Amino acid sequence: MGAASQPTPTTRQKRSRAWLQAAAPGQPCRIKTCGMSRDEDVDAVNDARPDLVGFIVDVPRSRRTVTPGRFSRLAGRVEVGTVGETGACVRVGVFVDEPLCDLTQIVLQTARRSIDLVQLHGHEDDAYVDELHERTGIGVIQAFQLHEEQDARRAQASHADLVLLDSGQGSGTAFDWSYARLVDRPFLLAGGLAPLTIARAVAEVHPWGVDLSSGLESGVHKDPAKIRAAVEAVRELNARPA
Repeated sequence: MGAASQPTPTTRQKRSRAWLQAAAPGQPCRIKTCGMSRDEDVDAVNDARPDLVGFIVDVPRSRRTVTPGRFSRLAGRVEVGTVGETGACVRVGVFVDEPLCDLTQIVLQTARRSIDLVQLHGHEDDAYVDELHERTGIGVIQAFQLHEEQDARRAQASHADLVLLDSGQGSGTAFDWSYARLVDRPFLLAGGLAPLTIARAVAEVHPWGVDLSSGLESGVHKDPAKIRAAVEAVRELNARPA
């Protein structure tokens, strides 16, 4: 008997990657709500309808982490819309230095029907990104911590389909946005954002989208009212005359 054929990307995974690759200046601002870990969080995003929904997977040092199996179950409960349309709830698995063979298995098997995009938030290099693309075909967002000009140059050169600019892994603090202006490609802006600061961030930095996690919490849990307020803030910005 011949070797079993390698699973191919799902149609939604293909469309999600194409959506990232089509990101361009002048498009409506997108919003990603990240760090979902409970059924209540999924209920909140199903109500608020962000554009992307992030789950931190297999990162023990994060209090928001979920196992691959729990990620598959929670992400499977997200009421997804058509990729590219407002409020599509594209599901993102966030990983930190995950062994490539393990991540490949999660994408193609464990969470195959529940993961639309991968976000890399560790020390992964371009060779890792290229190999992940080769093995799975899934779209990749790569996070960069911006502390100096060299960090911006690394983000600019990344082989990922989209980059995310941040101050640190879930630090909840902002970075010097002047470095973000050195990145001449579409990006998600993260780091210390909250519903009331989204408008200023978008006006000053002009990101393709914003990414919030700690700014959506009250205590140690996601707050449905803050999730809804953040999504509404982005929708209101997009509704304003150009």
